[in-house]
Amino acid sequence: MIPPKPEARPDQVSLWRYMRLFRKDILSAQPARLYAAWMAEFRTPFFRSYLVNDPDLIRTILRERPRDFPKSNRISEGLRPLLGQSVFLTNGATWERQRRIIDPAFERGRLTHALPAMWDAGQAMVARVKAQTANGTPIEVEEIASHAAADVIFRTLFSIPIEDATAAQVFTEFRAYQRSQPILNLAALLPLPRWMPRFHRKDTKRAAARIRSLITDLTRQRMQAIQNGTAPDDLATRIMTTPDPETGDTFTLEDMVDQVAIFFLAGHETSASALAWALYLCAANPEWQDAIATEAAALHDPSHVKRLTTSRDVFRETLRLYPPVPMMVREATQSETFRKRTIPKSAQMVLSPWHLHRHTRLWSNPDAFDPARWQTEDARQSARDAYLPFSAGRRVCPGAGFAMAEGPLLLSMLLRDVALAPVEGKTPAPVAHLTVRARDGIWLRAHLRDHAATDHANCASG
Repeated sequence: MIPPKPEARPDQVSLWRYMRLFRKDILSAQPARLYAAWMAEFRTPFFRSYLVNDPDLIRTILRERPRDFPKSNRISEGLRPLLGQSVFLTNGATWERQRRIIDPAFERGRLTHALPAMWDAGQAMVARVKAQTANGTPIEVEEIASHAAADVIFRTLFSIPIEDATAAQVFTEFRAYQRSQPILNLAALLPLPRWMPRFHRKDTKRAAARIRSLITDLTRQRMQAIQNGTAPDDLATRIMTTPDPETGDTFTLEDMVDQVAIFFLAGHETSASALAWALYLCAANPEWQDAIATEAAALHDPSHVKRLTTSRDVFRETLRLYPPVPMMVREATQSETFRKRTIPKSAQMVLSPWHLHRHTRLWSNPDAFDPARWQTEDARQSARDAYLPFSAGRRVCPGAGFAMAEGPLLLSMLLRDVALAPVEGKTPAPVAHLTVRARDGIWLRAHLRDHAATDHANCASG
């Protein structure tokens, strides 16, 4: 099965048209040749950028010399109103300090503490979907995935469900922020001096301010609970009580607000994107959907997540075809020579999981949905060279293990009880703004599987 992808633009377009296409959707703004290129150069009157697909160069940028290629401030500017100085945006000593405090909370051994919260959020999601299957009308699964992912974040971070009043407000405000936040702002296009004010849409700034105010209230309450000795042992408590091993300092209130904002953005928005596309791909490939349901029949405890090999392969393949973060931008701190090209200082180095994961020279049948590939040595080699759903090297996402537990678990819990099918005439069209989403949502038909229908009837009659 070949799932949908955006139609590429012609090779040659004017800068003005490219900017308009890019603002609308960064994926369809790119030419088709990037799926086979090792490197491509883009020139504007303001700066140069280079898209890099060569595995050796990616290794240089992310693993071998990451300090020479820090995150680009140009792209970060658009997210500053919400994320402030979060670990997602910072570089250098500030970033290193933040990671020394954050990383211990996401160590593999501690991840098991989050599984019961994921399980509870999954059960709540299944109940909501079951309630929507009664009349047989199509359901929009991006909304379902967003709700479930937000629930996971609040349960694991602050030990509160999405139904909590403050959590529900953050979720509502974040949806407003998503709608108002453009992929680019002026600071991403022009070489503005540091002293010049950045230009953000008023509704974007207002939504960001409301979210940060709510997060500040939650964080202040947790700090007080820590002082009183009444705080639950969740991610927020662990991060807020972890001292920097070099200085002994812990996060301030403002520090923690920045980090909670990125945990919500990364842990909610990216997880929701991946889960929604996984549900669509399963609906379009019923043999894989049924295989997950069969495997999930033995799923009775959150610790069983390690046994979900089929669901994990489907989720990996989803992340390959629809990486939530389609592009990452680094900046060259000095002149370089890559593939016999002179790369000037301050050039933007674009690493594109979207193109890398579908690269015709690095993957077999790259556009096809084939979870079975993950059991082959060819795919394992391709993954080593060309698979970056969570970045790589020092800046690999600290929540990668969290996401690879959450995604397969929620997918299995839902498909164990609910069967999905595509809605005719509603093939989703992927577009990229904050993450890869569907232009008009992902609409699927859902009905209870036989055992779930029986359980549902028994509960209704009992």
